[in-house]
Amino acid sequence: MAEALARKIHMCLFSKNFSSPSSLICKSKTHVSVSLFFSTSVEKQKPPPFVSGTTPCTVSEFLMHRHHFSLESASRVASAITHLKNPHESDSMLSFLKEIGLSNTQLEKLLKNRPSCLNTNLENIIKPKIKTFQDIGFSADDIAHIISFNPAVLHTSLENRIIPSLSVLKGLLGSGVEVAKVLRISSWLLLVDLEKNLVPNIELLKSCGIPMKQIIRHIYLYPRMFLHKPETMRKFVDKADEMGVDRNSRMFVHAVRVVSSMSDEVLGLKFKAFRDLGFPEDDILRVFRYAPKLFDVSVKKIKKVKEVLLETGKYDVSCILNNPISLMYSVEKRYKPRLQVLGVLEKRNLIKKWPALLRLAQLTNNKFHEKFVAPFSNELRDVKLAQKDATILSK
Repeated sequence: MAEALARKIHMCLFSKNFSSPSSLICKSKTHVSVSLFFSTSVEKQKPPPFVSGTTPCTVSEFLMHRHHFSLESASRVASAITHLKNPHESDSMLSFLKEIGLSNTQLEKLLKNRPSCLNTNLENIIKPKIKTFQDIGFSADDIAHIISFNPAVLHTSLENRIIPSLSVLKGLLGSGVEVAKVLRISSWLLLVDLEKNLVPNIELLKSCGIPMKQIIRHIYLYPRMFLHKPETMRKFVDKADEMGVDRNSRMFVHAVRVVSSMSDEVLGLKFKAFRDLGFPEDDILRVFRYAPKLFDVSVKKIKKVKEVLLETGKYDVSCILNNPISLMYSVEKRYKPRLQVLGVLEKRNLIKKWPALLRLAQLTNNKFHEKFVAPFSNELRDVKLAQKDATILSK
């Protein structure tokens, strides 16, 4: 008898049928005190980590059986949250997030990044934020993307941070749709005081003569640029001035952004890399004024492009000096497959002259295929490129 009752209690405690919140409650009509099976010393121990109604259950079991989490995700969350303050509240919160559009994958991502969300109050904390996003015009997909990638948003003050940040961004970008585009990439903008840094930095750049259209584009592409302290941003502007970049040039905002993205030490290493290529100091500054984005290229990549191009025997250092923009293109995705095709064509006497370096670098895949692959498709049939480069032969 005792053995049968013990089995029934075990089934109630660890049943995997969580089809509804009520199913978490043991429905046995047999009233048996669990204490009959445990000593007095055990009674004084902490209660089970998860209790819904009268049925104890672990956090990982709750996530797996009630909300279909993977074992890996459930275990990771359970390692950080050992018990739920209010199981029904947690259940309602997860169900609500599913209702507004979060997939199971997004829910798992959210809780792995922020396990404490399991104990977050739905009515007072989560719902008001979701309603604010909906009211400004975010789609269900926008909301799901933003909060799953950065669940810290759910624990950020609505009145003191989220609403002011949304107001600033909408004032700059014009609509909730545009705000959502930025936040899908940079949701952390909702966590910072935009009035403190972003707004004064925009005013500074405007005072330099930079058109608002360019500033807005940089907010989309490089939002972190605007979060430096205003006094620090002023130093970046001064540095761009010192390097001779014309404020009336469209490159001025790019120069400020590049300077803001690296320390003086790293910028010095970039200058050294160009000197090692053979650039005179004045020419390095000229390159910076003409194409500051070139200084985004890593020192390692600069060396690799030089090495790959010189190995062909068709391009020398002077080609690179005259076409520094060539350093921006991918060695693996652009240069290597194209140089391989050109090498085969030359070896088989199908071309007499290689394209100029700038043309080699800037031709789209379609144009390169049209000029150097399609006319020789039969001859190139046996050319084998790495899979990631093979598109050049199959356009």
